[in-house]
Amino acid sequence: MKVKVLIAAHKKFPMPADKQLYLPILVGATQNFKPEIKYQRDDSGENISNKNPNYNELTAIYWAWKNMNNIDAIGLMHYRRVFCKGWGRGFRNVLNQRDIEKMLSGNDVLLPKKRYYIIETNYSHYIHAHNAEPLKVLEEVIKDTYPKYYDSFIRVMKKRSAHMFNMFIMKKAVFNQYSSWLFSVLFEVESKIDISEYSVQEKRVFGYLSELLMDVWIETNNIKYDTVRWKQLGRKHLIKKIVYLVYRKFKPGGTETHF
Repeated sequence: MKVKVLIAAHKKFPMPADKQLYLPILVGATQNFKPEIKYQRDDSGENISNKNPNYNELTAIYWAWKNMNNIDAIGLMHYRRVFCKGWGRGFRNVLNQRDIEKMLSGNDVLLPKKRYYIIETNYSHYIHAHNAEPLKVLEEVIKDTYPKYYDSFIRVMKKRSAHMFNMFIMKKAVFNQYSSWLFSVLFEVESKIDISEYSVQEKRVFGYLSELLMDVWIETNNIKYDTVRWKQLGRKHLIKKIVYLVYRKFKPGGTETHF
């Protein structure tokens, strides 16, 4: 199989040695012009590089969808979050060509192992971490424009786990189907909300929403998939994350949940 796994990055970072399989891509290259970084840029060909402050790593997905042809499978990882078949430092034990071919022989998609929330549903976790309006508009868009996906959307919102991070490896035909659906949904949501007063962090809204849409798409279309171990490189700031999780869950005036 001809496989390319993109690694989304906004700065120079160590990369896997297998340059045939792994393709570093500089996201937000339109605003993040760094000629010293020789990665593939997301502002060549047909692209939405200028939307990177709002779409995060999705600008790499869009670039691959519109510009990568004659290929059998496409994947996406992050420069600090990678698929692996074992632990070890850095990029040791990342998936190789043989690993991917073996797993895709009986599946259409590879996803990261689920992330679990103990005291939250996917819905409550989102609205306690982010502005609630975009998720509510997303629900309306799916219900009105993509009703086939609505039941799955409700089920996913009620669950306490999800395949997160916009990480995957997909056979190309399936990837094209997913990308077409994903961006049509997000572009419609974008047309219905005003994020001009959002914080810099919250303006990354469409990247956040897309993480919840992956399972909705997988479930609705009965996509055959397998899961892969993943690891985060560098510092994880676990104590800080736990404190913030508890704060946003119980902060005064917290948003009511309806899932």
